[in-house]
Amino acid sequence: MIEMRRTQLGFGDGLIAEEVGDLRESWMIHADAVLADEDIVAAVYEALAKRHPKSRCRGRRGAPAEMVLRLLVLKHIRNWSYAVLEREVRANLVYRDFTRVGGGKMPDAKTMGRWGVALGPAVLKQVHERMVKIALEKGVTRGQRMRVDTTVVETDVHHPTDSTLLGDGVRVLTRMMKKITKIAGAVGTKLRDRSRSVKFRLLEIGRVARAKGSIDQDKLKRRYGQLLDATSRVVGQAKRFSAEISQGVKRARSVLEQLALEGLRQELDLMALRVRQVMKQTRARIFRGNTRSQGKLLSLFEPSTEVIRKGKAGKPNEFGKMVKLQEAENQIITGYEVYARRPYDSDLLVAAIETHQALLGRAPRLVAADAAFYSAKNEAAAKAKGVKRVCIPNRSSKSPERKREQRKRWFRDGQKWRTGCEGRISVVKRRHGLDRCRYKGSVGMDRWVGLGVIADNVVNISRAMEKQATP
Repeated sequence: MIEMRRTQLGFGDGLIAEEVGDLRESWMIHADAVLADEDIVAAVYEALAKRHPKSRCRGRRGAPAEMVLRLLVLKHIRNWSYAVLEREVRANLVYRDFTRVGGGKMPDAKTMGRWGVALGPAVLKQVHERMVKIALEKGVTRGQRMRVDTTVVETDVHHPTDSTLLGDGVRVLTRMMKKITKIAGAVGTKLRDRSRSVKFRLLEIGRVARAKGSIDQDKLKRRYGQLLDATSRVVGQAKRFSAEISQGVKRARSVLEQLALEGLRQELDLMALRVRQVMKQTRARIFRGNTRSQGKLLSLFEPSTEVIRKGKAGKPNEFGKMVKLQEAENQIITGYEVYARRPYDSDLLVAAIETHQALLGRAPRLVAADAAFYSAKNEAAAKAKGVKRVCIPNRSSKSPERKREQRKRWFRDGQKWRTGCEGRISVVKRRHGLDRCRYKGSVGMDRWVGLGVIADNVVNISRAMEKQATP
């Protein structure tokens, strides 16, 4: 049974609150008020109530929505794993008080992981929008200025090469076929494990690729041909295993094991399809020199991963998803978006202004962004929406009037303020883990970014409220 808040406090809860009152970090005091908002807690409660049809009224009493929210926010404020979150809150009275665990039993890491899945991207968007409204109501931000930038949040994948992707495919397919053999027994097609020979081919390719001087292309092609041949045989064997499960040749003794066998068959078909795509793109690159094959995969486990080039000298290629962050005064992130396919930055400015208007009830007086967001169309559209000063440099213009405009004091001040975007991106990556997403899939990416943004806003709103309260 799900509750919004704990209806009855224990003796230990009051004792903990009394003892740790002066030990809290400064931001925690005002964060309590933000996270106690009825609309925010209600949104989390509704999400948890949808996990099962009777969650509201039946079953044993579960963790209240307020505790779930605070634990997840604390996890992303500190950039902890669920296991570290469990250990730290269990051992720290300040964290127990802040998260409303109090003197009760701390939920385990697996339980908290299921809560994270229950709070989907739509719920997190709702929580984030309500926090922005709270910042507006408390006078933390007024919406007079807006700055916007994009960054890359990497997926949790190793550096992709054709050989390692093929090795991953062989390893996973072989592991699945071993599980099927364990359930169904030695009937039908016999499993032949080619993992050892594939490992040797990977080592040989690595030695050829790392050799001093120019790479011996003929030797590299021979090694890749052998690797592709072995991988093709493993994929063919996986196809036969799947067919035999469908035909009933490979079957389990019990109903539960048969369900497990069907699940393995579906996973086998999906992974074999992805491995065939990797084989296709490997042949295109190695034997035909085509590096832009259609439907190119960069990971078998995170197939939505894109290669994104942002012009960084230290990291020319990043593997993940493009994310837009926009801010108002006091470093409050008023909008974020994770894009399924990388857009042009210049296509994002007008939508960012509309998001600002919808959340803060007014058009910003000043909009600042880097040169990638500039276009004459964007500048005209922004002014049509009520923006007085569009502070976006045009690097390609040779017009003397434009150059004079960009040397004016207000323009230079706006660009100085814009550089705060770089600092905000650095902070959310270092402090809240937005450098690399640890959740799985595109939905996991949305959840990871959403929780990171919410955690950053909780800290910044609380610090701004503290400054307001200081005489």
